[in-house]
Amino acid sequence: MGKRDDLIAKYADDLKTKCKVMPDMALLTKVTIGCGPAIYNADSATVAAGQPAELETVKNNFLIRKLGLKDGPELMAAINAAVEIYGKSERNKYRAVFYYLLVKHFGKEKVYA
Repeated sequence: MGKRDDLIAKYADDLKTKCKVMPDMALLTKVTIGCGPAIYNADSATVAAGQPAELETVKNNFLIRKLGLKDGPELMAAINAAVEIYGKSERNKYRAVFYYLLVKHFGKEKVYA
């Protein structure tokens, strides 16, 4: 297995154990690939959920640009819901897992088809 495959396995485990979600492995793989090289950098591989600027970046760069959603209060509500699902006390919120939760929340799987 390559490094990306190892990370995808780790993300799937997080979804199962921390988020209590059974992952769609094909979608998780596509979301992970969509994160690009960010998954290999310790700083960018995780979402700093306690930093409002980071959450704004997720909203603007991922939800609006990547998923094509319109800006509105429901976007930040979904981000906060993903934080709750992952667990506020969970220090390492992997970006690919966080994005996966948001894709599923908005039913935007077709973006990765």
